[in-house]
Amino acid sequence: MNQPLLVTAAHKAGPRLSLALGIAALTLLLALPLLSLLPADHALHVSAYVLTLVGKILCYAIVALALDLVWGYAGLLSLGHGLFFALGGYAMGMYLMRQAAGDGLPGFMTFLSWSELPWYWAGTQHFAWALCLAVLAPGMLALVFGWFAFRSRIKGVYFSIMTQALTFAGMLLFFRNETGFGGNNGFTSFRTLLGFDIAAPGTRAVLFLLTVALLVASLYLCWRLTRSKFGRLLTAVRDAENRLMFCGYDPRGFKLLVWVLSAMLCGLAGALYVPQVGIINPSEMSPTNSIEAAVWVALGGRGTLIGPLLGAGLINGMKSWFTVAFPEFWLFFLGALFILVTLYLPKGLVGLWNKRSQP
Repeated sequence: MNQPLLVTAAHKAGPRLSLALGIAALTLLLALPLLSLLPADHALHVSAYVLTLVGKILCYAIVALALDLVWGYAGLLSLGHGLFFALGGYAMGMYLMRQAAGDGLPGFMTFLSWSELPWYWAGTQHFAWALCLAVLAPGMLALVFGWFAFRSRIKGVYFSIMTQALTFAGMLLFFRNETGFGGNNGFTSFRTLLGFDIAAPGTRAVLFLLTVALLVASLYLCWRLTRSKFGRLLTAVRDAENRLMFCGYDPRGFKLLVWVLSAMLCGLAGALYVPQVGIINPSEMSPTNSIEAAVWVALGGRGTLIGPLLGAGLINGMKSWFTVAFPEFWLFFLGALFILVTLYLPKGLVGLWNKRSQP
């Protein structure tokens, strides 16, 4: 007789429990960079490796959130978000390479006997322009691609294939030395950021805090967006696009806006990823990386915002351990995980949690 009361109480406690867990996770993330500043022999000291690893995962979580915005709410499965992420990283990498080179050319250009910078490197010695470029480059590419794709009413699996082809073409282009982006090696050997030593504990701590701030701001923006009338129209695009058109709405504008916004978020995540990890190369544009991002979203639960963050954290945490202990089996494990989630957890971990919480 008390069972319905217990179920109802658990259902009501769900949002409060989720909020408490979110605050606890945010508190832990804010504490990590402070603990990294403690002496190395201190019991609570967080190593630079752990701080970099968590910072990298947070950048991936922003990508997962951006992908969830277009896939979970607008029904656009993109297999090319790795390209937008890498473009933002390359924009910041250009600035860091200019800082490391001083008044001369970046090292790889000197090695290739280049005499001057290409025209598209102009202004990259300024941090503000590099930051703008990290947003504008993926945003403009997404705008052009999306305008033609949505104008032609390409959707479904055809849209996914086209985005995968786009990121593969970008990877092949950046692999070429003639393009002026370091070829196969990409950008590395960064030294300073705004005059600060990029490897200094204080700089790493600030970069980590900026990543946390971007993640929280992106989550809040996406939450407000999806809870607005625009968000309801996005779900209508996903679930009944023909009915939406019958009601007098043009879905192309809504899809294009959310597509460009998602690409810009990926670019900002890439711009914060590069100074923390210390390298950017064309492998970040690999279609495999974009497919992995889709797995993050599917595991956590698409259309939930929080789920993709959990999926990105869990899978990348497992990947960090798996690729050390059993590197040859990681891709098999990832494929099996995706199959199991598709068959038994179509709504992801968050969907499973919501199902258990319902009376």
